[in-house]
Amino acid sequence: MRLAKKEIQDRKVVEGLLAKCAVGRLGTIGAEGWPMVKPLNFVYHEGRIYFHSAREGEKIDHITRDARVCFEVDLPIAFVKGTQENPCKAEYLYQSVICTGRARLVEEEAEKKAALRALMEKYQPEGGYGQFLEEKLSLTMVVGIDIDSMTGKQDLG
Repeated sequence: MRLAKKEIQDRKVVEGLLAKCAVGRLGTIGAEGWPMVKPLNFVYHEGRIYFHSAREGEKIDHITRDARVCFEVDLPIAFVKGTQENPCKAEYLYQSVICTGRARLVEEEAEKKAALRALMEKYQPEGGYGQFLEEKLSLTMVVGIDIDSMTGKQDLG
């Protein structure tokens, strides 16, 4: 990281951002070598990132061809306005996390259900949802990202 003072050193803060952010961005490598970034719902659970997907599609094609991925979340804090005298005072205050790792298709039923349950708990913490229907589970792919590196960065002004 170019500016060490912006690195978030506390792993709990970094993991807290992964828990708090509602949308993550998955970076994959396309068939022709072009990067592709897609926003998605996700959960950070037991040291991994999980998301669900249809069994077929661009994300799954990319992951099965090349498991290397990048994952990013960011939390906007504030936009600071520039002034008439100095427009360069404008800045964006934020916290962010970038992870690299390898994505894998989760086939083991217990891990798949645990990841889906964690997703529901994140996005519907009040509960009120039932059990996962087997016919829906068979149509749903869960992807887990085994994280190789995780870096937090912030500019709080």
